Amino acid sequence: MPARPGRTDLDPVLAERAPRRIVVAGTDADLAAVLLRLLRTERLGVEVAYLPDARSPATAAWGLPTGDAAAELAVTGSATPVPLVRDDTGGVLVGRGEIRDIRGECYCDETLVLRGRARRLVVTPGPQGIAVRAGWSGRAPDGRVRPVPARAPRGTGSALGRAVQVGCEPSIVVADGVPHPRPVPRRTWYRHTTDWLLVRP
Repeated sequence: MPARPGRTDLDPVLAERAPRRIVVAGTDADLAAVLLRLLRTERLGVEVAYLPDARSPATAAWGLPTGDAAAELAVTGSATPVPLVRDDTGGVLVGRGEIRDIRGECYCDETLVLRGRARRLVVTPGPQGIAVRAGWSGRAPDGRVRPVPARAPRGTGSALGRAVQVGCEPSIVVADGVPHPRPVPRRTWYRHTTDWLLVRP
């Protein structure tokens, strides 16, 4: 399969072989591309194992190994349901979403996590849902809830929930290492109603 396989690459294989488990070797973007096709073809019951090129945001988010340990897990491990995170452009997120040099507001469910400016807004999926952190370092969120006070004129914080909504000056969103082709004034990530099946330790 090519990098970031699409409909013409995956759909015929899925239809012909009806696999019980798929092993994705590559990058987080490749994993996201395969998961998107499983979603769009209503095959979320197919188990997914990941053989990453190296440590990545997705391996960190889901506690996945790399190298020989990942290969062993892909063959012998069990799949469990984990949250499927989608966005309002029809994509999915498996590791890290990021907006750089953002000016605007962001809510995670009812929690305000950004008002004003931040160098990075980072969103990650995980077993507990969607985590978000606004700030200056670009560190991944850790799931702790640190709201911006509702009356504060500006501020940054973090949260964990089911949905993240961003309204901002037009900015480039990067999802699993892939930049959106044009600046956008808003973005929403949310937990899908159906989980996906990930092979995890």
